[in-house]
Amino acid sequence: MQPTVPGIRPLAAVHLREALTATANGDPTLALAALMHIDNESWQGIHHRLAVLGTDLLDVLAHTAATGGTQ
Repeated sequence: MQPTVPGIRPLAAVHLREALTATANGDPTLALAALMHIDNESWQGIHHRLAVLGTDLLDVLAHTAATGGTQ
């Protein structure tokens, strides 16, 4: 039996996308506000999926800020 992978609710995915867009546009206040709206279960799902990809949210945000979200 495989362990259950935490889910990411659709609204949390929207908030994550908003945070990445705000980061790419150089608006850290809006990025933080979007991230603060993500529920705990979805945070666990995001963390799990990023770990599978070999990264974490800080690296993704830093990369997005550095590239403007174009790469």
